[in-house]
Amino acid sequence: MIPWIHLDTAQVPGGGGELKLARRGDEFSIRIGQIELMNSRLSGSEKALATLACERIRDRARPRVLIGGLGMGFTLGAALGALPPGASVVVAELVPAVIAWARGPMSEIFGTSLSDPRVTIVQDDVAAVMRGDRGGYDAILLDVDNGPEALTHASNDGLYGPEGLGDARAALKGGGVLAVWSQGPDKSFGARLFKSGFKVEEHRVRAHRAGKGSRHVIWLGTKAQAGPSGAGKPKPRARSPRAAARPSAF
Repeated sequence: MIPWIHLDTAQVPGGGGELKLARRGDEFSIRIGQIELMNSRLSGSEKALATLACERIRDRARPRVLIGGLGMGFTLGAALGALPPGASVVVAELVPAVIAWARGPMSEIFGTSLSDPRVTIVQDDVAAVMRGDRGGYDAILLDVDNGPEALTHASNDGLYGPEGLGDARAALKGGGVLAVWSQGPDKSFGARLFKSGFKVEEHRVRAHRAGKGSRHVIWLGTKAQAGPSGAGKPKPRARSPRAAARPSAF
């Protein structure tokens, strides 16, 4: 068995704990304490986060996409593969070291993603980025912390609460999509999405890119197209989250 080699430790801003980057052969792992947040061998659900969302906006000529959380770059890479040449992608990453790791020890995983002219990396809280660009995005992809059940940063709870979901909805254009990665099912989060004005879908996806491993969840929330009044609110008789959910396997 090849041993893990510790490469670096980084503090999460705001007292969110320590992130540790380790390598074993060509495999990378990012942990907080004893909990593994990311592993380079398990990229299936991170890629699905991008492909499911980008599929919904594929007919838009110059889509703008916001990704919350750089991670190991799998969501970014999948988004770039699904988006047209005229697209633009903003990646908001809170932890400076994660950006440094992407450009340093994990550069082989990222390939040419960070140098793609469509990509802009900002070191900032994705919530702040959303609040700063109302109606600016066709899709917002959130893979922050451990999903709706935050582990590393208490403020991430707000990102997935009514206020954060309201900010996400306001940052989307009409017909835009909010995609959220989750470690597992969360009925209360689906209800919050629905109450925040989204048409809701729940997709079960595999952690491994080969369609194996544990199942994660991708939540898709679609903002209604603006009507004549510009309100863009869903009709009162919209289906409940359970009825709207359309599971699919990867």
